Amino acid sequence: MSGIVPSMSVVNKSMQRVSPELIPTQSGSTVTKDELRAELERQEQRYKEVYGGEVTTYAAQPEPERKPWRKRATVQDQAFSQELQKMEKELKAEEP
Repeated sequence: MSGIVPSMSVVNKSMQRVSPELIPTQSGSTVTKDELRAELERQEQRYKEVYGGEVTTYAAQPEPERKPWRKRATVQDQAFSQELQKMEKELKAEEP
């Protein structure tokens, strides 16, 4: 059986599970949700002290509903509908 076998370090990294309470950071370390909340509160206080501003938090905006797709009439479609209207007018004119 031939094939490429990944090294153990790759297998271990891919099988590693992260606790739902731990949040990975860009630097590779992990923080808990409570630590993250505390850090965000510190940043909020620092912003208020340094800039004297107010921090406004917003709820996530819902994604807009997609409108159904509509086919635009081509030149042939328009010509066809005009011919149909012309034929209907001729039929009505012939009937008493």
